Amino acid sequence: MLFMDIWTWEPDKRDELERRVSEWKFPEGMKEIGYWVDLTGRHAFCVYEVEDPKVLLEANHYWTDLAKVESFPVMDIKDVMELMQSK
Repeated sequence: MLFMDIWTWEPDKRDELERRVSEWKFPEGMKEIGYWVDLTGRHAFCVYEVEDPKVLLEANHYWTDLAKVESFPVMDIKDVMELMQSK
């Protein structure tokens, strides 16, 4: 299943966040699809494929002292359109 995370952090947390990101290893069962940072440098957008949503919850907990992390299940628009047309 695909999930999109939206991370938001305060400017004073940036250096520690960058340090942790450079050391971060994805847990088993979690595959990064894409990772983007907005041009203000205060938000990140990450898409993951996760076998078990518990893995995502555990992985995101690692960051909660530095950033607000919001997770949303997402689908490719083609799959959504196919599903909607079959209804």
